[in-house]
Amino acid sequence: MTSFRAERETENLGRKRTAYELDNYGIRGAARVYWNLTAPELYEEVARRNEGVFSDHGALIVETGEHTGRAAKDKAIVREPNSEDKVFWGDVNKDFSQEKFDSLKERMMAHAAGRELFVQDTFAGADPGYRLPVRIISELAWHSLFARTMFINDPAATAPYKPEFTIINFPSFLADPQRDGTRSPTFILMDFSQRLVLIGGTSYAGETKKSVFTILNYLLPQRGVMSMHCSANVGQSGDVAIFFGLSGTGKTTLSADPERQLIGDDEHGWSDDGVFNFEGGCYAKVIKLSAEAEPDIYRTTRMFGTILENVVFDPDTRQIDLDDAAKTENTRASYPLTSISNIVPSGHAGHPQNIIMLTADAFGVLPPVARLSPEQAMYHFLSGYTAKVAGTEKGIKEPEATFSTCFGAPFMVLHPGVYADLLGKKIAGHKAACWLINTGWSGGPYGVGKRMKIGHTRAMIRAILDGTLAGVETIPDPIFGVNVPVSCPDVPPEVLQPRNTWSDKAAYDTQAHDLSRRFNENFKKYQSGVSAAVRAVAPKT
Repeated sequence: MTSFRAERETENLGRKRTAYELDNYGIRGAARVYWNLTAPELYEEVARRNEGVFSDHGALIVETGEHTGRAAKDKAIVREPNSEDKVFWGDVNKDFSQEKFDSLKERMMAHAAGRELFVQDTFAGADPGYRLPVRIISELAWHSLFARTMFINDPAATAPYKPEFTIINFPSFLADPQRDGTRSPTFILMDFSQRLVLIGGTSYAGETKKSVFTILNYLLPQRGVMSMHCSANVGQSGDVAIFFGLSGTGKTTLSADPERQLIGDDEHGWSDDGVFNFEGGCYAKVIKLSAEAEPDIYRTTRMFGTILENVVFDPDTRQIDLDDAAKTENTRASYPLTSISNIVPSGHAGHPQNIIMLTADAFGVLPPVARLSPEQAMYHFLSGYTAKVAGTEKGIKEPEATFSTCFGAPFMVLHPGVYADLLGKKIAGHKAACWLINTGWSGGPYGVGKRMKIGHTRAMIRAILDGTLAGVETIPDPIFGVNVPVSCPDVPPEVLQPRNTWSDKAAYDTQAHDLSRRFNENFKKYQSGVSAAVRAVAPKT
């Protein structure tokens, strides 16, 4: 082991005088820098540094401390001349001063002195034509493993690596809000002029993943590529389906279909050549995960190389308990895409034939499946109605009704109209069929009704993808106007009409009208930027 480690360190030292080293960021005096360690090597570093433990099946179990979800309120973007007129400023994209960013960066880089650091030189984007080189600099070995898992490693790349963006993540560095202008000691700050992201005060690895997604949501639409918070898969005949939705609505679960190849589970681009994955790994919620309902994902929790975040385990046997939410509802598994047997190795495929928009309706009034006209698809894409699932963000204890523009507002940097316009052109250009699927509540709102059975949802998805539902008679919903099929194989007919699942029909009517009012209130901010045809499909109040 000593000889092997010495050889590895010699290799690392031999790289240290290239053009893109850490002193370019102001990092000097690090005790040791580990470059591009492999998963087995990072396992060794995690063990040496006592950053986690290993399950009885070889998965790495870590805890993220106070932050078990994204700290969305602590994210900001530097207001600078090159991007100022492009960013859609507001509650989501809060601005941060260049002066404060530079000052905090200087102190943060000094914080690295005397510490061990881990660097992963990765890529985001499976399509070589749109691939972005992203360097991840971490102070935790398991964060480096997360970066290596979630992004793309290309051993065939022959050109010298030149990062176009860098993410520096030091959880032990805390901001001083009074001095630094941050909301709290935690911060996720992005500067497009320096092509740099600084993360501190949180060990939740999802901040790194979503920072890369945010970068791509800024860059790619300016090149005519639709960036999407969606999963995607492809059938044996080459038919592609994409699934829009926020975390917890079923993107990962519903796209992991043994009869279809998985392109990716969360983030994709749609170019003139088709759909491509942004990532090389998956980041799935695993609370109450079962082998029966989600066999592919369940298997990954028993694999070497998988990172399990905040999963409860027996300290003696190291057996994990996926049903225990004592630490958080937002337990996560990060695993390489190759852990799923039925994948598209290249990470890209053709243009979608079906676009499915997932929502978890906390009020229990939207139909479980409905056909959308192109105008309705634009309306629901801009609305992005769903529920924030417990644990996805800090402070969320139970589902809350919310509207998240483009099914991913926290990560959409440009004006929503940019993304909506791109989607509309793609739908028209490739004649994609659009659908709304409600994976939320039926028979009543949260606390009264029950969550939609996953077996019924899978049956609806199956009927969409095999073409069955395209030929089924539909009835327009009297309030929301979407076209609801009168039948679906393996789904009881009464389930398809949400009002029929409520024992108190008057209570349903009240909830439905209240939700339609919420839709219309939310959509006011988009009305001036959409066509009359899109405005006309708004729910009736």
